[in-house]
Amino acid sequence: MQISEDLIRQITNAVVSQMSQNGQGASSSGSNRTPSMAGRSRINEEKTSYKDYPRARKGTDPKEVVIGVGAAFQKEITKTISGIPLDDVLRNVKAGIEEEGMIPRVVKILDTSDVCFMALEAAKLSGSGIGVGIQSKGTTVIHQRDLYPLSNLELFPQAPLMTLETYRQIGQNAAKYVKGEQVVPVPCTNDPMSRPRYQVKAALMHIAETEQLDPEVGAVEWEGK
Repeated sequence: MQISEDLIRQITNAVVSQMSQNGQGASSSGSNRTPSMAGRSRINEEKTSYKDYPRARKGTDPKEVVIGVGAAFQKEITKTISGIPLDDVLRNVKAGIEEEGMIPRVVKILDTSDVCFMALEAAKLSGSGIGVGIQSKGTTVIHQRDLYPLSNLELFPQAPLMTLETYRQIGQNAAKYVKGEQVVPVPCTNDPMSRPRYQVKAALMHIAETEQLDPEVGAVEWEGK
């Protein structure tokens, strides 16, 4: 089951209804018209198997930048939280890396849905030691293999405000870190209203991503299939 606007609306209505009942007392069963989520244990009933995919290998090329994408990337989730196709997101990050003379490689991270840990794992797989982590909802991190998980190079937390140009600049900066250049961080737009506006959708997308994790597989080579 894909994350649709209807599903988001149903869950939002259910949460608001429950909050109202907690504050004012339960309404009669005959007047409760909130769509029921009873019996649903997963957002996506099917789980993609990656057992036959080639395992991600440690790179040796010093010009390589590994992009680690989320477990639901381009499969269960095909667009960012703001509706940008993930195909275009990946294409622009790779283009930014290539424009700076470096080589992108894409892996799918299946043992965590935390973007900082995803990016660090990508960096450890990268021949250069620089990696980019991208959650399916669009949140992105540039990381370096010898840093602590939360001590990243650049963090882009407000996925709803990201544009394709931002993703391209992220790729460019990742490549510049490889080259040892002085890097000007990509500007981050801030909108205090984006969090409440997208909170429910962000939670659903994170759940959908986490459902697809397969720690036994770990990480696989991924070409945006």
